[in-house]
Amino acid sequence: MKKTYDYHEFNPGKYISMLYRHGRCYMDTAMSKFEIGSGQYTFLFYLYKDNGASQDEISKALDIDKATTARAITKLEDKGFITRESDESDKRVNRIYLTEKSIEIKEEMINFSKQWSEIILEDISETEKENLRSLLYKISENASKYKKNRCRKGEKND
Repeated sequence: MKKTYDYHEFNPGKYISMLYRHGRCYMDTAMSKFEIGSGQYTFLFYLYKDNGASQDEISKALDIDKATTARAITKLEDKGFITRESDESDKRVNRIYLTEKSIEIKEEMINFSKQWSEIILEDISETEKENLRSLLYKISENASKYKKNRCRKGEKND
């Protein structure tokens, strides 16, 4: 028989939410020096690994809806951090490229992210980090699977 957890006994969503909110506060404060708003730096981090990705590829990889991606990309473009260019083989596709301005702040952004990780992983052993990585991956996969199969517009969660 599968054990179920009492909501009051253990609620992983509570802790994940706390980590997300506190991490966002940390990064928002750090990114404010570049006038990069909340959530926009996520797109820059992605582009640092895959410069020239399409908006659709970015949305899918980050599991962020297309409208949110478009808004963030527009803000980053308006501030001079990225450029948008039509794909040569398919003019309907926008490719997103980093500008010199975003490349100049890359190391500092990465350092802010590393510092946050060091703060939250203080006194955590390498074995515990590996276990945490594995568990968070599994939890994320379960959530993604649920979203894909059940979270459609108008569908109720029974």
